[in-house]
Amino acid sequence: LPFPPSPHGAGSRAGSRQPAPPLLSSPLHPRHAARRLRRRRPDPSEAMLPRSPFTGEVRRAAASGRSRARPRGAGGGTVLLPSMLMFGVILASSGLLLMIEKGILAEVKPPPLHPAAGELSRRGGGGEESPGDLDYEVLQDIRNRTIRAVCRQRAMPRSVWELPAGQRRTVLRHLLVSDKYRFLYCYVPKVACSNWKRILKVLDGALESVDVKLKMDHKSDLVFLGDMKPDEISYRLKNYYKFIFVRNPMERLLSAYRNKFGEIKEYQQKYGVEIVRRYRKNGGNSAGDDVTFSEFLRYLLDEEAERMNEHWMPIYNLCQPCAVRYDFIGSYERLNTDANYVLEQVQSPSFIRFPERQSWYKPVTAETLHYYLCNTQRRLIKELLLKYILDFSLFAYPLPNITSEFCRQ
Repeated sequence: LPFPPSPHGAGSRAGSRQPAPPLLSSPLHPRHAARRLRRRRPDPSEAMLPRSPFTGEVRRAAASGRSRARPRGAGGGTVLLPSMLMFGVILASSGLLLMIEKGILAEVKPPPLHPAAGELSRRGGGGEESPGDLDYEVLQDIRNRTIRAVCRQRAMPRSVWELPAGQRRTVLRHLLVSDKYRFLYCYVPKVACSNWKRILKVLDGALESVDVKLKMDHKSDLVFLGDMKPDEISYRLKNYYKFIFVRNPMERLLSAYRNKFGEIKEYQQKYGVEIVRRYRKNGGNSAGDDVTFSEFLRYLLDEEAERMNEHWMPIYNLCQPCAVRYDFIGSYERLNTDANYVLEQVQSPSFIRFPERQSWYKPVTAETLHYYLCNTQRRLIKELLLKYILDFSLFAYPLPNITSEFCRQ
């Protein structure tokens, strides 16, 4: 992925993106360092090390046993950031499960996603970058480097045409098209996708304003990439601006649980009744509106990721960041700032702004998430983390802290 610029730094218009300078310096000239790495022979003791289980998890998550083309070159001689080294260790070592067990990763917090109010300014101001913006550039750099490292593995797809048919249908069904503004947006349910669909309808002239009070129709007046011919799909994937918005995986699951089983009768009847019947003794009389969070997590553990409902399917499976090279990965945690950045990148009309949250919306707070996690069996959460591990690692979200000491507090 190209390095996404800060939403507020000077000179951040499309076509002028510059990678951030490396934050560490090496005592060796890069050319000498590369030569030394090429000369290095594996230590005999390395052959005795256990094979990393995480590679298997990545391959299973990709659901592809076929051999892929030779990985692309790593490119560049940049030195890894300290935080990236941490993620590299996670990806390459066999200590991942132990770290989940001990809650170690929960102690490593990502750079703050919310700059102070005084630091938020429109891009093009020409001033120095604020500390909040620098932290976010570091976070984006971690994401980009991690995605490149994972997607270079031989089992990972290089394009949507290398995906199995079912996976290809899923991602193409979630890529929305704006031919007028030449962009593709992979929508992720429970990550403000309704507001993005509203914007697409306004850009296409189907809606007069993003503030129109109408129940969102998630199908009409929208163009899906999966409805196009193969050559039309390939052209747009190659030439259009592509973006995605992501969210903390556990927070997204809790949001889906509270919304679908607490408010939507259709989901209570279609999924809730079956979940209670399957996981609760004498639960045959349930109307599906009393599903517990633990029952919901047990249901997720028994479901194949590729067959899940889109509201709780892993983001990796929905949008396939290895098969589709996204130009920008926005964060739900700084939704308005990142959304306005994207709107400027695609040169949308200045009067179009990202909609405000609806007054009835009940956000998932950190305290709410901690309450649910700490009142759920730790075994369930630890098993579920493996199912969503690509969402945590690729998008640089810390694993939740579910240690006894933390939950007692």
